Amino acid sequence: MRTHVMPLFILFIFLTACTTISSEPVKDNTIPATVDRVVDGDTLKVQVENREETVRLLLVDTPETKHPTKPVQPFGPEASQFAKDILEGKEIGIEIDVSERDKYGRLLAYVWIGDSMFNEMLLEEGLARIAYIYQPNVKYVDHFQSIQREAQEKGIGIWSLENYVQEEGFNESSKKKSEKPSSTGCDIKGNINSKGEKIYHTPDGAYYDMTIAEELFCSKAEAEAAGFRPSSR
Repeated sequence: MRTHVMPLFILFIFLTACTTISSEPVKDNTIPATVDRVVDGDTLKVQVENREETVRLLLVDTPETKHPTKPVQPFGPEASQFAKDILEGKEIGIEIDVSERDKYGRLLAYVWIGDSMFNEMLLEEGLARIAYIYQPNVKYVDHFQSIQREAQEKGIGIWSLENYVQEEGFNESSKKKSEKPSSTGCDIKGNINSKGEKIYHTPDGAYYDMTIAEELFCSKAEAEAAGFRPSSR
């Protein structure tokens, strides 16, 4: 006999109609769930109506702690412990954006604990970068950018390590941050990623704010003459 999984939006209507599901209040327009355990800083195992689901936090990425081919990365354990302290065993609200699941079948969500969004909390603490910005799940991306910018300016967490945050992830060989300031007004950032690729970022680019400049250029032509290519975003 084939078992059919109830679509999430139907489940949401069902849950909100029931008054005995949980005595804990959850934010409007979210699905009530209980966190069974934290996998790492950005991935959770939760119970939704007696069914376990894996939740992947939207628009944020924390350093690895359990990747099969990567070592434990700086601030990965801190992000995982932060998630455990805040979420494990707690009642939460799951907010879906537009697309419900990723290719691995995980729920893609903004996670609310009381009136606070945990995705935001990771960015505020410097324990995550903005990543995986894919349409149509971009509801909070502009707001997240402003939060991340503040963490960068404070130089906390992942932003305390020079060139640690890269366009494609995290660079484990980074050292304590020592960014070159611009005294010329030239604001195109040149950065060499972990693969040795020279990439430049313009102020209107998606990764500009999270990029630490190794070189600064006054024009695209100057950057390209130095062997740098434009960022893909």
